[in-house]
Amino acid sequence: MAFLIIDRRKQGKQKSAVNRQRFLKRFRKHIKEAVTDAVNKRSITDMERGEEISIPKKDISEPIFHHGKGGKQRRVLPGNKEFVRGDRIDRPKGGGGGGGGGQASDQGEGMDEFVFELNQQEFLDFMFEDLELPNLVRKQLKDSDSYKMVKGGYLKEGIPARLNVVQSLRGAKARRIALGGAIRREIRALEEELEALGEMASERRREVEYQLERARRRLNNIPFLDDFDLRYNNMIQQPTPTTSAVMFCLMDVSGSMTQDIKDLAKRFFVLLHLFLKRHYEKTEVVFIRHHTKADEVDEQEFFYSRETGGTVVSSALELMKTIVQE
Repeated sequence: MAFLIIDRRKQGKQKSAVNRQRFLKRFRKHIKEAVTDAVNKRSITDMERGEEISIPKKDISEPIFHHGKGGKQRRVLPGNKEFVRGDRIDRPKGGGGGGGGGQASDQGEGMDEFVFELNQQEFLDFMFEDLELPNLVRKQLKDSDSYKMVKGGYLKEGIPARLNVVQSLRGAKARRIALGGAIRREIRALEEELEALGEMASERRREVEYQLERARRRLNNIPFLDDFDLRYNNMIQQPTPTTSAVMFCLMDVSGSMTQDIKDLAKRFFVLLHLFLKRHYEKTEVVFIRHHTKADEVDEQEFFYSRETGGTVVSSALELMKTIVQE
């Protein structure tokens, strides 16, 4: 009886890429050993390509479905008539059990190794996997930004802890000036009219005094601070880089530094910067060249300037300390 197995799991467009990542994760031990051997054999400048990885076929064997013979069978299994405990078994003659790297033979059988290519990105991932910068922690997040709370304006509602007293009093004063402006003008007009009437008692004077007293009460009834005046600090999220690194490149440019040595130093800086880019998205590079004095320069002047002199390393270290403190 034949069976048909259909895989109905959803796969994206990058199906082969997903399967490749699963394969790399499964045989991580073999790949890391191969990458370590490659790093030990390669030159520093030879890191811009991948690596060919070989895995023994016996390590990638998987169980498979197959058809049995079926039916009822009878087997006669004779006992061991040749060996007893403690005997040493001679190595079989020919190429039995050998790999594919030896000479050809008309006897025995073997298995070839499974060979595949690591691209540059995968090679660098395994190369820098266990490395870290001192005093910095790499955060395993998809995005490189975290957030901090900062002030972003004012709100009419909020919690008492975020009450902005200065803005609240400023708004209350503006409200009192706006609401009391017409009343103050009315009071000034009534006072001028009352002064014009003099001390003579009359019906008009009593009416003006009543209106003046009423206007003053209206002015005093304006509240000093109302709920409408309260203002609260608005806190918003501002993205900030979670991890960042500064790479200081210090190089002696005294007379003892030949161009070959400078080229060798440049290769070292390239490798270090490559490592930083793998771990920290935001990386700043500072170039400091020194002889008897130190200067912060750009990359072109750092490697190719013709200025020379004696050798005072402390000047470069002091300048680097100053830049860090700034």
